[in-house]
Amino acid sequence: MNKRGGVLSNMFGRREFSRRVASMISVAGLGGGAIVVAGDLEAAGAQAAGDGISHNNDAIHQEVFFKASRKRVYEALTDGKQFEKVVLLSEAMKTKMVQDGTTTMGLEAGSVFSTYGGYISGRQVELVPGERIVQVWRAGSWPEGAYSIAKFVLMEQGDGTKLVFDHAGFPSGTAEHLAAGWKSNYWEPLAKFLV
Repeated sequence: MNKRGGVLSNMFGRREFSRRVASMISVAGLGGGAIVVAGDLEAAGAQAAGDGISHNNDAIHQEVFFKASRKRVYEALTDGKQFEKVVLLSEAMKTKMVQDGTTTMGLEAGSVFSTYGGYISGRQVELVPGERIVQVWRAGSWPEGAYSIAKFVLMEQGDGTKLVFDHAGFPSGTAEHLAAGWKSNYWEPLAKFLV
């Protein structure tokens, strides 16, 4: 176990996590061809050091507090009908960036999910009720076969839930757009929904 920011975590580090999930992608049956993940240097356009390890892949780390129980936050993120209501409150729907909020969520590891009318899709890698969600995640504008890893960890904090979010393996140059999108299309509408 290690301590990060005063929070006890029994999870391995982000880089090791990404490597392990990347090795699971083919088992999950994603894509018909090449899959781009954080460790795929050539496809991601990254420069490798002499050790063959990329040292310039972008990653997103965000921490958000919700005045709701871990159970309620988890259900809002994994229940298709509830998350569809979150989507309807999002900036993407308000600005008509997407026209359809249709959401489907598989509730078992290996099952598919789709939201924002199919613009966001992927597979559930790990679902631990009230604690953790790990997804192989992609946006419809990405190159075919490009997938990333999104990890949501829920921790009880006072009268609510602290969500610790890590996102890695997305196409180079998209970090700022994605970080803003998580805020305006996930966290802000989720907070409104949970009130």
